[in-house]
Amino acid sequence: MISHNREQRARLLVSCPDQPGIVAHISTLLFTHKANIVQSDQYSTDPENGTFFMRVEFEWNESDTSFEAIHHAFVSLAGVHSLQFKLERASRKKRMALFVSKENHCLSELLWKWKAGELVADIPLVISNHDDNRIEVESYGIPFFHIPSTKNNRKEAEEEALTLLREHRIELVVLARYMQILTPNFVSAYPYKIINIHHSFLPAFIGANPYAKAFERGVKLIGATAHYVTDDLDEGPIIEQDIMRVNHRHTASDLRIAGRNIERIALARAVSWHLNDQLLVHGNKTIVF
Repeated sequence: MISHNREQRARLLVSCPDQPGIVAHISTLLFTHKANIVQSDQYSTDPENGTFFMRVEFEWNESDTSFEAIHHAFVSLAGVHSLQFKLERASRKKRMALFVSKENHCLSELLWKWKAGELVADIPLVISNHDDNRIEVESYGIPFFHIPSTKNNRKEAEEEALTLLREHRIELVVLARYMQILTPNFVSAYPYKIINIHHSFLPAFIGANPYAKAFERGVKLIGATAHYVTDDLDEGPIIEQDIMRVNHRHTASDLRIAGRNIERIALARAVSWHLNDQLLVHGNKTIVF
């Protein structure tokens, strides 16, 4: 009998060359371990010679088999069928660090959702290049680290931050409006495990005060983009985007407020999808299940 609890539920992400029978192989493996599939999604870029992606949630009973035995079976299957896979217990909380500068709208959204149990993760620390948000962060019982960063000390500041991330065994870094450009050295330490948010006007209205520039141009749509960070500035795989229609009645201040609301919602969705193992990176795109 399957036990319907989070402790005995797991998530499987698979990518491999598309090939006949791969769904059957995965289903049969789970069946032989008396696991029950509760959700399954798949996608192929091209049925002839493309890449196949799959996400499965399943439950199992420890009295029948162990999580380790299921993982070992997938290791064997991967060797035969050239699978890349990730198998996670649904109950395991990923360790997430938040980076922020002065604006707190994205930070506050993430902290509130975490406190409400909507983001299943541990947040061992928040890092900032300003001290403005210390009181809010510490009110949640989360340690706050102020690491000033300028063009003159960027290397030292990043090394200090990386040391903290390693000490706290961080698995995901979220840039909740962190207004510093990360170096390739930092990015390489967390490949496809750094999520950033920015307004979707790019490449237009670059630089300071984009909403004022957008107001002057008379834009009709504003939005936000959440993406994984790569060495190419603001060009990593897009995870989520959202927009809002505006008109001539919106002032520059109205646009800024609306933009902040969209930013916090888009970022929270992207973070939630990553934590729930709903994302696979393919080239410079994401597959979102």
